[in-house]
Amino acid sequence: MTSEGALQEAIMREISITDFENLKIGQAENVQAGTGCTVLLLGKEGAAAGLDVRGGGPASRESELLKPMAAANVIHAILLSGGSAFGLDAAGGVMRYLEERNIGFDVGVTKVPLVCQSCLFDLTVADSRIRPDEAMAYEACQNAESGNYRDGNFGAGTGATVGKTLGMDHCMKSGIGSYAVQAGPLKVGAVVAVNALGDVYDWKTGQKAAGLLADDRKTFLDGEEALLHKIEVVENKFVGNTTLGVVVTNARFDKARLCKIAGMAQDGYARAIRPVHTTADGDSIYAVSLGDVPADQDVVGALGARVMAEAILRAVRAAQSAYGFPAVSDL
Repeated sequence: MTSEGALQEAIMREISITDFENLKIGQAENVQAGTGCTVLLLGKEGAAAGLDVRGGGPASRESELLKPMAAANVIHAILLSGGSAFGLDAAGGVMRYLEERNIGFDVGVTKVPLVCQSCLFDLTVADSRIRPDEAMAYEACQNAESGNYRDGNFGAGTGATVGKTLGMDHCMKSGIGSYAVQAGPLKVGAVVAVNALGDVYDWKTGQKAAGLLADDRKTFLDGEEALLHKIEVVENKFVGNTTLGVVVTNARFDKARLCKIAGMAQDGYARAIRPVHTTADGDSIYAVSLGDVPADQDVVGALGARVMAEAILRAVRAAQSAYGFPAVSDL
């Protein structure tokens, strides 16, 4: 190991995405229908959060709360789900779960949980008539108490696929992934459901990891090149896209700074996915402050991009073949 590598190892080490205080992650899915949801519960008092959306086709709920001009300083949960815009109904299950536990914004007669949600498009994977709903999200909250988070074909990653520039016949199975690091007292991690139109690359080597397949379904084509050679106008590319991510840190930031950190974390998408941020993707990243550790905003943003890129790679490597779509392990 070089002296530089030894120094980096001494400064930064990998931890689990579950090694954050004030954070519980739970998942629930309908495997037969090819959809699911992943909930992040942000502690009894809630947490400051920001949001950055770069894709042209997001499906989201309560995203206005995270704008710096909005009055709310904290939110209580983030829900990532399949189901496209139909899946937005699922947030009601998270609200019911939290209200039953007296968690939310106090309005006198009750407490109103502030729950932000983003959905990805997985309707073309298995059963398009079954989507995440209140019951599934409530179950994910229950699972968060015991901590059932896993990378792969779980939660919001159940029906996730990548490499759809030429349609679903040439894509691969993806999933949900996570990665987190600690440097001294500072922790930064990411969870991401990877359902991109584009291909996924190893951000460290530049080698393609998953994505657009040739007709033999064993070798790769270049999704970006395929897109650039199709100069005709395509009116509807919404065949199953959107990458949804959350960066979490134990550093102390307000939501304005967290919006900037979320924007910097989008660099992780750009490092690992090509093409990215298209009109057919709803690419979104939340950033959440879970603690009081003092830290430089740019350092956390740069780490956010790094852990996000690695979490994307782990999402495709953890996925298993399903619904007729091969996974990395099959190649």
